[in-house]
Amino acid sequence: MVVLVVRQLQSCVSARNTFGMIKQAKISSFLLKSPQQKRPNDVGNENGTPDKKPKLSNVKTPEKESSSEHGKDSVSPLTPEQKCRIAQNQLMARMKVVSKKTDGLVVNMGLSWFKALEAEFSKPYFVKLAKFVQTERQTHTVYPPESQVWTWTQMCDIKDVKVVILGQDPYHGPNQAHGLCFSVQKGVNPPPSLVNMYKELETDIPGFVHPKHGNLTGWSKQGVLLLNAVLTVRAHQANSHKDQGWEMLTDAVISWLNKNREGLVFMLWGSYAQKKGACINKTKHHILKSVHPSPLSAHRGFFGCKHFSESNKLLEKKGKKPIDWSYLPSSYD
Repeated sequence: MVVLVVRQLQSCVSARNTFGMIKQAKISSFLLKSPQQKRPNDVGNENGTPDKKPKLSNVKTPEKESSSEHGKDSVSPLTPEQKCRIAQNQLMARMKVVSKKTDGLVVNMGLSWFKALEAEFSKPYFVKLAKFVQTERQTHTVYPPESQVWTWTQMCDIKDVKVVILGQDPYHGPNQAHGLCFSVQKGVNPPPSLVNMYKELETDIPGFVHPKHGNLTGWSKQGVLLLNAVLTVRAHQANSHKDQGWEMLTDAVISWLNKNREGLVFMLWGSYAQKKGACINKTKHHILKSVHPSPLSAHRGFFGCKHFSESNKLLEKKGKKPIDWSYLPSSYD
């Protein structure tokens, strides 16, 4: 009996020791176990508060960087020709808008001239002028035709002008005026003033021969601006469109050339042209004055003025190509 009691006591002690050892092992295991890696959300600052999540929107992934670099390489820069074509298209688009606003008066202009004069077309005087010309065409015959009012802007770029000859208003007979002063269309006999110009050329320019026509396009294509002060006229009524606004526009043309070019030769024949050219800077440009080549005055100083050869001498001194005054073909391609 005593032996049985002793064995039971030993068994209880052994079980108690075993439980204690297991419990101690668990505690040691918990204390010695390495701490788990904290997640980004668990990261804290020195105060123990969680830090904000880092912003990743501005961080480029390798794929994005590669795509961005590839995009840059795939876009080729515009060539000078492409840039020029874009600029021309933009000017043409603006001219169409201006044409509508001016009742079709501004049409078929040389682009360089339109660009230089564009600001004039929105001014009150030109808006009024456009309405006047439209009314005139509706009620009378007006020269030159609408498509030829701006011929003088189509012959050469505004920056290529070398010589300027000023006239007053267009010829008022059928098939004469075509947008160049002193010039007439093919098939029309040269007017008296132009005949006298040819006479002066025959004595001034070696080898010059009367071309048997009056179309001066050959001069214009070389940089001779043949500009009338007034650009339209009612049939058979000289000066019928004066003081309607054209003079202000052509003053703007002369002003632009005076300010933006150098070494131009201005031929001012007659008191009207000389008054119109009074603003020209004589230190920048050359001015040749004479009476008008009209039969009424040519014998009082136009014949023998030698303006054609003199203009070429002045151009050559500036390193510019002289005008071939003999280049007056009867037709142009």
